[in-house]
Amino acid sequence: MGETSCAVPMGFEALLDHVGARGRFQILQLVFFYIIIMISYPHVLLENFTAATPEHRCWVHVLDNHTVAHNHMATHSQQDLLRISIPLDSNLRPEKCRRFVQPQWQLLHLNKTLWNASEADTEPCVEGWVYDKSSFPSTIVTEWDLVCEHQSSKSIVQVVFMTGSLLGSLIFGCLSDRFGRKTILTWCLLQTAISDTCAAFAPTFFVYCSLRFLAGLSTMTVLSNPFNLITEWTRPQFQVLIALMTSYSTAQVLLGGLAYFFRSWVTLQLVLSIPMLVFCVFSRMAVESARWLIFSNQIEKGLEELRRVAHINGKKNAGETLTIEFVKSSLQEEFDEAQKKTSVFQLLHAPKLCMITCNLSFIRMTLAIAFYGLVLNLQHLGSNIFFFQILFGLVTFISRFVAYLALNYLGRRGSQILFMFLAGLSILVNTFLSLEMQQTLRLILATLGISAVTAGITAFSVHGTELTPTVMRSTIGGIGAIFSRSGAVMAPLFMTLAVYSPHLPWILYGAFPILSAIAVFYLPETSNQPLPNTIQDVENQTSSSRKVKKEDTSMKITQF
Repeated sequence: MGETSCAVPMGFEALLDHVGARGRFQILQLVFFYIIIMISYPHVLLENFTAATPEHRCWVHVLDNHTVAHNHMATHSQQDLLRISIPLDSNLRPEKCRRFVQPQWQLLHLNKTLWNASEADTEPCVEGWVYDKSSFPSTIVTEWDLVCEHQSSKSIVQVVFMTGSLLGSLIFGCLSDRFGRKTILTWCLLQTAISDTCAAFAPTFFVYCSLRFLAGLSTMTVLSNPFNLITEWTRPQFQVLIALMTSYSTAQVLLGGLAYFFRSWVTLQLVLSIPMLVFCVFSRMAVESARWLIFSNQIEKGLEELRRVAHINGKKNAGETLTIEFVKSSLQEEFDEAQKKTSVFQLLHAPKLCMITCNLSFIRMTLAIAFYGLVLNLQHLGSNIFFFQILFGLVTFISRFVAYLALNYLGRRGSQILFMFLAGLSILVNTFLSLEMQQTLRLILATLGISAVTAGITAFSVHGTELTPTVMRSTIGGIGAIFSRSGAVMAPLFMTLAVYSPHLPWILYGAFPILSAIAVFYLPETSNQPLPNTIQDVENQTSSSRKVKKEDTSMKITQF
């Protein structure tokens, strides 16, 4: 009985050992896909820079009509002209969205504390806005005046992109299983490159949103399919290294650096999009997943790819022994196992697994809300968004290692509760700090928040894998992915509530991680427990009903 159970997962691994499971091919593959991920992930966060909102005020005649301004500048300074044209807000700063109907010349002769500015008539910026172009010469905000009553448009763009990513994960996920990982990856690279290149020349805001939606449809598949291809060509023992190498931390650092040097939104958009056309061409030379080919009844094509990998890895004699009969004999039990179909409806007959699935889905959604709430709104955290982007990339990479250490000492539940509570608390405290507070304190809290969220995501990926049975792991993972993408859509959607209260979105970003920490209390601890293989293992919740298998203990880490 024990020998049979071990043979099931070892079939394809035996083929990998035959052609080389960690040779030159795997190194080249990892490097190639790592570069693709580096240039693709910045497209998710583009609006941090392409939709940055610079300082602005209403356009007024005495300041911005050059003929009129030249006449007045002879007798009055620009500061005086600004004072008589733009009212002050509650913080005694020039209003961004209103101006005086008529210049208030008396302000030059009266003490501002003795004169009630509310007595003067004001009006919206009916003739447009003037923008500070010292940091950003142009953004989509300045291009289409997405300020004041249209300030939520930036969040709308992000909602549109994330909605596209949600639908794209479902559509292209199915197509990847139908037509192959490599084929769909090439198509999605082409679609993202064309969509975001055309977005740089969009004539209207509606066209821009439409093109970003198309880019969203394909971008997440560009990020997920390389991970699938890498894992399907390696042994499970290397999944931890793969998860670290294919993380998005370096991509965040790259985006911060490129955005600093290319301040124009059109230039930045093109710099990140055109290289994807090049990698689209090179992706045709990538090797399709032999695992997918074989289990899709394309055994001859699978053999060709296995021989190709064996040649790259220097296994000269492997090609002679790789035959259809050899493959079928090695994978017969895996073929038999693949015939056993699982359905999401089986959850309805397993109350404990159903409860675990609901909790995991909620936690995954809340983590996505907090993560994207932070990384998509850098401008709300501080003025130097270039530094924030690079810093976030560095700390998210480090926090993954912190999570792995915490998992060993605090267990699965303890680690998640700690990280989620810290994330929520740091966001909430930062929310109610005034902008005049010490910038260093705000920086520390923001860094702590994104670090804790990333560590929580890492801890969740481990805990979630250990809670779900082998026969339903992919199905439950797909359900969780839908909730994760839904959380990514909700994050920018919450920011549209800022028109009612600037604190409301951030209260939600901080509250959800704390709520998810409560949900973790209702999940069992899985530290040092073997992975469940069947639904009955989960329902029994006893370690004695499970048999500890080598393959179980080696697959503890999955991509979030």
